[in-house]
Amino acid sequence: MEFNEKLQELRKSRGLTQEELAQALYVSRTAISKWESGRGYPSIDSLKAISSFFSVSVDDLLSGEKLIDIAEKENKSNIRTVCDLLFGIADVMALTLFILPLYPDSVAGEIYAVDLFRYSQASPLILAAHWVLFVLLFLFGCVKVTMALLKIEKAQKALTIASVAVGIVTVFFLALTREPYATAMAFLLLLSKGVILLKIIKADR
Repeated sequence: MEFNEKLQELRKSRGLTQEELAQALYVSRTAISKWESGRGYPSIDSLKAISSFFSVSVDDLLSGEKLIDIAEKENKSNIRTVCDLLFGIADVMALTLFILPLYPDSVAGEIYAVDLFRYSQASPLILAAHWVLFVLLFLFGCVKVTMALLKIEKAQKALTIASVAVGIVTVFFLALTREPYATAMAFLLLLSKGVILLKIIKADR
């Protein structure tokens, strides 16, 4: 007997509806419906909860091979979540491009390094481009971190691609405007995202 059939049988033996079982296990009714229809399997924690609730062993619910498969998928999912979180944090660190003294400014004939808020040497158009690119990166990071914490997978790939693209444009833009310190910082942030992206790709395999 397959897991979905066992779960249905156990639920019906207690005279429970899917909604009632969902409340007892602290999951959604949709999750119960998915498990009973054979369209998916519960997490290890949910399996333990089912085992405890019905007083049966986990081995009675699933074969050892299937348990290993679930554990591997859960491990990959956890790694992906951590990587997505770190990727988002790397974008949030675009704040450093606003507040660190990375931009050359001339005061009384002397060159000083100032933050973006006091940077006055660039034209208004160039300054506007700075703000647009940095704010975009910061917003990407905030959204990415939020999605990672809430474990929202939808649109993650598109967000990652957009973030990398804006990161590359930012590095080239800063290099073209001859701002070496800001270029180096933006490149380091882009490099860190590249390393994390490789981890994400590896976790997805």
